[in-house]
Amino acid sequence: MKIIGRQPEQDRIREIMNNDKPAFVALYGRRRVGKTFLIKEYFNQKFTFYATGLANSNTQKQLLNFTLFINNQFSASYEPPKSWLECFSFLQKELSKIEGDKILFLDELPWFDTKKSDFMTGLDFFWNSWASSQSGLKLFVCGSAASWMINKLIRNKGGLYNRITHRFKIEPFTLAETETLFKSQGINLDRYQIINIYMTIGGIPFYLEQVQKGLSAAQNIEKICFSPSGQLRNEFQFVFSSLFNNSEKHEKLLRAVFLLGNRATRDQIIKHLGWESSGDFSLKLNELEESGFLKSYVPTGTNKNKKIYVIADYYTLFYFKFIEHSSKYAEGVWTSMIDSGNTYAWAGLAFEQVCWDHTVNIKRKLGIEGVYSETSTWSKSADAEIGGTQIDLVIDRKDRIINLFEIKYSTSPFTITKEYDLKLRTKQSIFKEATKTRKSVFLAMITTYGITPNEYAKSIIQNELTMDDLF
Repeated sequence: MKIIGRQPEQDRIREIMNNDKPAFVALYGRRRVGKTFLIKEYFNQKFTFYATGLANSNTQKQLLNFTLFINNQFSASYEPPKSWLECFSFLQKELSKIEGDKILFLDELPWFDTKKSDFMTGLDFFWNSWASSQSGLKLFVCGSAASWMINKLIRNKGGLYNRITHRFKIEPFTLAETETLFKSQGINLDRYQIINIYMTIGGIPFYLEQVQKGLSAAQNIEKICFSPSGQLRNEFQFVFSSLFNNSEKHEKLLRAVFLLGNRATRDQIIKHLGWESSGDFSLKLNELEESGFLKSYVPTGTNKNKKIYVIADYYTLFYFKFIEHSSKYAEGVWTSMIDSGNTYAWAGLAFEQVCWDHTVNIKRKLGIEGVYSETSTWSKSADAEIGGTQIDLVIDRKDRIINLFEIKYSTSPFTITKEYDLKLRTKQSIFKEATKTRKSVFLAMITTYGITPNEYAKSIIQNELTMDDLF
C-alpha cells in the first residue's frame, strides 16, 4: 500500500537509513494513528527481525511469544527462557551471524513490559552491551501507550538514559492528508463535507478508513458513530483501557475538562474533581497531552500558571457530546440533529479547533511562516472599567504585529452586519486597552465559505481566510 502523507517522517527515516551509525528510534502517538503502518510500509515489511507484544498478557507468555518470533525468523529452536536477559541474548546470537545492515522492529513495546518482568533490563543489556556498537543496525520501536514510551523509555533514568537517538511523535492526519486519503479510496467529498467528518473523528487514519464512498458526511457519521455495528460506537473505552494502566483517573480528568466547557485551568480541574494538587496529577495531565487527548496553551499576556487545557481529540469531544448519551439507535438519528442549536454550538467549537490545528496553513496564507510568532487565545471578563470579550485565535508576531482571528462556522457565506461590525471593533478596542500593546493589531476572519460582500465586509477586516486555506 502507498503511504499517504507522512513526508517529514519519511524524510527523517531516509536520513537515518543513509547513515551507518547505529540508531535507536522511538515512535509514539495516539492509538490508531498509523505508527505500525508507517514503519511496515516504509520497509515493505522486510525486517531482519520483527516482534510485537501481546495485549493483556503475562511475562511467561510474552517470553514465549518473543522466542517464537526468534525461532520462526531465524530457523532456530530455542526453548522459552525464564528472563528477558536470556531472551535478548538469543536475539543477539542470531543477529551476530548476519553481516551487513540490520533493521529491527519491536511493535507495541509497552506490552512486553509486564509487572516485575525486568523487560527494560533485557532491552538495556541488548542495546548497551552489543547493538549500540553495530554499524548499520537500526532498532525501531513503537507503542500506543505514549505515557510508557515517554516516561519509561525516552526519559529513562536507568541504563537507557539518553540512548534514544531519534524520537518521532506521529500526529493525526492534517486536512490535506485526509483529502488525499479519501481521493486514493475513490471517495469524492467536497471540503465542507471533509471538514465535518474531521470535526467528528479527527485525522486518525483508522477512523478515516471507515468512511464509505457514495455516502454523505452526515450518513457516514451516523453509520460509523451511532449504528450498533459502527466502529466508533464503543471505541472510547477500548482506547483508554489500552493506553493507560488504571485509566479511570485519566478519564475523569478528561471529562472534567469537558464539563468545564472544554476550557479549563489546572486549578479549575482540581477544584471540579476535588483532588489534591500533586505530582501524580501533573503526570496524568502530561500523559493525556502526550497521548493527544489534551492540548494546552498559555493565553496572551499571562504566565504559564494560567495555562488553559482543552480536549484536543475530536472523537473524544464528539463522544462526550453526542455518542455517549444517544438512545437506542434509530435510522436518521444524526441527520435529525444536524440543524439543532446544540449541534451548531459543538460545530463552532470544533471548527475553532480545526483552525488551531492548522495554524501552519494560516501563517502560510498570511505570508508570515518565516516570522517568529506565538499562537494563543485571549479572553477578559468584564469589569467596572473595560468590557469583557474573547478572541478565538491570537498570533503574536516578532515583527510587532498581532493578528486577532474571529472564527465562524456556517453553511453559507457569513454576513457581517452593522451590529456585528461594531462587535468586532469593540473586541479589537478591548484587546488593545486591556493588553496595553504597542504593536499594530490586525483583525482577520476565518469562515467556511467566506464573507458576503457588503459595506462592512472590508471595513475592519484586514485578512479573510476560508476553509480552503486550511487544506
